[in-house]
Amino acid sequence: MASDSEIDEATRLQYLQAMGIDVWALRRNQALPNASEESDDVEPSEAVNDDNWGDLERQVAECRLCPLSETRTQTVFGSGNKQADWMLIGEAPGQNEDREGLPFVGKAGQLLTEMIRALGMAREQVYIANVIKCRPPGNRDPKVEEVSACSDYLRRQIALIRPKIILAVGRVAAQSLLNTQDPLAKLRNVVHKLDDIPLIVIYHPAYLLRSPLEKRKAWEDLQFAMKTFEDMNK
Repeated sequence: MASDSEIDEATRLQYLQAMGIDVWALRRNQALPNASEESDDVEPSEAVNDDNWGDLERQVAECRLCPLSETRTQTVFGSGNKQADWMLIGEAPGQNEDREGLPFVGKAGQLLTEMIRALGMAREQVYIANVIKCRPPGNRDPKVEEVSACSDYLRRQIALIRPKIILAVGRVAAQSLLNTQDPLAKLRNVVHKLDDIPLIVIYHPAYLLRSPLEKRKAWEDLQFAMKTFEDMNK
């Protein structure tokens, strides 16, 4: 089966056109830094500690801190470049993610992949995770105690990756990460901070699939994130 990053060109263009992204805009952004390229200037202390990653992933896989451990098929730890400049954080695994053990698969995952491509990157160049690592029954919103139980795992992932920018994908993820009940409309177009890392709130791809008229706003969010990142690196 082809991965989300192997979608054919016609499908890729279909998603971009549905989002209202013109071809010129995509070309303009292809010059953004390649997050997967390793610099010769990286100090040894900045290298990925695979032992820490392995230990953390084992702890997540064996976690029994909340009742979701009784209903999950498997945990969904995260995937992508462990030295990424960009980290995307969603709310929780869904049915497809629970089955495959990977974040953002299925139709929503395909659209997220295209959103990442619109930023001028491949999915493999970013790191993708969720606020919680187990699927809530019926894909309901995570409960406060479930978010709390998983919070240390996510904080440790962020500490290991040390991203330059974080994208909170959707309302629930944004509210959980920022500890707020503000609506999405109030959280968008603002540079928030999470552990001193700039955080931008974007629409969840599942919402965009249900509300295609909002895809233009989704592109505005991505442009805002790109500008924030570029301004940081001037």
